[in-house]
Amino acid sequence: MVYNERMKAEARRIVLCAGLRTPIGHISRSLADLPPAALMHAAVHNLLERARLEAAAVDGLIVGWVGQTFSAPNIARVVALTSGLPEKCQSLTVQNNCISSFEAVSEAARRILVGEGRLYVVGGTESMSRLPYTIEGSRAARELRSLATVKERWGALWDNPNASIVDAMEEGLTDPVEHINMAATAEVCAQFYAIPREEQDRFACESFRRTLAAWSRGFYASHVAPVVVDGRTILEKDEYPFLREDLPNKPQMFAKAPALFGSTAYPLKDFYRDNAAFLKDRAFEEGKSQATVTLFNSCGRSDGASAVIVTTPERAAELGLQPLAELRGWGYYGNEPAFMGVSPALAAPVALESAGLKFAELDRVELHEPFAATVLSIFKIGPEHGCDWRAKYEAGAINPNGGSIALGHPLGATGTRLILNLMYSLHEDPAARLGLAAACAGGGTGGALVLEKLS
Repeated sequence: MVYNERMKAEARRIVLCAGLRTPIGHISRSLADLPPAALMHAAVHNLLERARLEAAAVDGLIVGWVGQTFSAPNIARVVALTSGLPEKCQSLTVQNNCISSFEAVSEAARRILVGEGRLYVVGGTESMSRLPYTIEGSRAARELRSLATVKERWGALWDNPNASIVDAMEEGLTDPVEHINMAATAEVCAQFYAIPREEQDRFACESFRRTLAAWSRGFYASHVAPVVVDGRTILEKDEYPFLREDLPNKPQMFAKAPALFGSTAYPLKDFYRDNAAFLKDRAFEEGKSQATVTLFNSCGRSDGASAVIVTTPERAAELGLQPLAELRGWGYYGNEPAFMGVSPALAAPVALESAGLKFAELDRVELHEPFAATVLSIFKIGPEHGCDWRAKYEAGAINPNGGSIALGHPLGATGTRLILNLMYSLHEDPAARLGLAAACAGGGTGGALVLEKLS
């Protein structure tokens, strides 16, 4: 291989400038008619406008998208062209489940470090409202050889061994290796780490309280732009917390929510039987073991998009951009898919080591809340990995402005949503300087990034 000087990575500081997101829409509600490309376009368009950044200065657009379909192949390229970015713009779509837009930020940093570009718009998008129902099977089967044939034989496809009609959402939320869905992974954690339902409900209630309080004091106005279509405002604020805004004042409502497992149709004893490989030495105890995971202590299914500018201090100065935070390091770590929810406890030490920092030095932490059970499991095992998450939470340093349980979880957009919360939370407190964003992802992958506030 011939050595190429341009391939030599250089030590460069990576900074994040302005960031912005759409409000998060609850599934099948206000944003349901907007495809993921339209949501991402809104985030990019509003970000460029708010930052007063000329489109010609953008070297690349990197977008995380989980529910990828062929409605917008390489959605980053589609959005780049519809947003007026230069034709030569590098365009890349990444998929790493719920940490996809973490990966997008890391990828932009890598490209800057090796000299491929100097400024990237980075983010993620998702419309869970528009995840499709699909027909799976080989086109070699006579029934699936053309769309016309599918339509002609549609009624017979349901019982045809050569085809299966699939809900892409449910399929996507089920691990294909361990054959366990995401809600079941939360119940596995709750049972394995002995996380009682009452504690989960209290955590979820606090997520709603903090989220609504943050909206009330104007925190989210700094980086949430309304979605406007044809001059009409579709959504101004995150939808789900206001649909449930009575919950913090009526915490007893959490106890009334039915458990997702442990019904008469599917007793918890059967859950233990079906997940014996993961629960290992945890045995079902009649009268003592209780199902814990409910819709109220889990995050909602959502629609939305988010974006942030990733560049160098030098390029930011040339363009008149104000760097808000420096990306000090990042880390990723894989674990058993059935325990995917605790992966941030494993990824955070990797990110902190790359940044040369200790968990105790952090002033703010943004932790994804897919389920209260998984967050509380992280709190329980954190000290084994040198991180006292519970102490940070009780001090108000973790998710001070609420989290995914109340805000919702538009899969591909959540990573940069966490980064935006972190970046603007650091700036809200004059004494805060260092922060960490961390999240788990289906399949058993955790990601974490470390930021340092810049004045």
